Amino acid sequence: MATRLIILDFDGTLADTRPVIVASMQRTLDALGLPPKSEKECATVIGLPLRECFTTLCHIDDMMGERCAELYRKIFDEINTPGFVKLFPHVPETLRVFHNRGLRMAICSSRGRPTLEGFVRSFRLEEMVEMVVSANDVQRHKPHPEPVHTILRALHVSPEETLVVGDASFDILMGRAAGCRTCGVTYGNQSAADLRAAGADFLVDDFANILKQF
Repeated sequence: MATRLIILDFDGTLADTRPVIVASMQRTLDALGLPPKSEKECATVIGLPLRECFTTLCHIDDMMGERCAELYRKIFDEINTPGFVKLFPHVPETLRVFHNRGLRMAICSSRGRPTLEGFVRSFRLEEMVEMVVSANDVQRHKPHPEPVHTILRALHVSPEETLVVGDASFDILMGRAAGCRTCGVTYGNQSAADLRAAGADFLVDDFANILKQF
């Protein structure tokens, strides 16, 4: 069955947010007296909801995880000055090709809605992206399939007509659980080995290479 819809992760797939996320995490841990974590350690949890990032990374309870999340948001806003985050190479032009070919697109992220919508506006993606699902819009987050199911119901598209694209195992597992085909991008926050282990149908080293599947 032909693909009609592409569901895209944001962090590590469309935009290189790793520097600002890692810096915000590390400053948060330092401010709260928690053990320091390396850039690589922090990157392994990018893609999870914010509180869960900290509970997974530091093995702390939900209450402390929420304290981390609250402080992180303040620090993130301080660091994330206009122009700090950029789209990965070939993302804008590839999205335009998808759009011109009549492929529908949605963004599915574990990021909170305010910053996600801010990024979508700053990169002028609204005219091409039909729907945005954030951490605020679902009860169960990646790798649970609820975010994908939410999009499919709203846009009246079947799983068999959908490709889920992400840089993390959470994205691939979510897409597979929803019955969709999946693509892992290897330039983001997790390795090609992680994406293969999660069961990605195919991998790309450059976002533009997804076009070869159509």
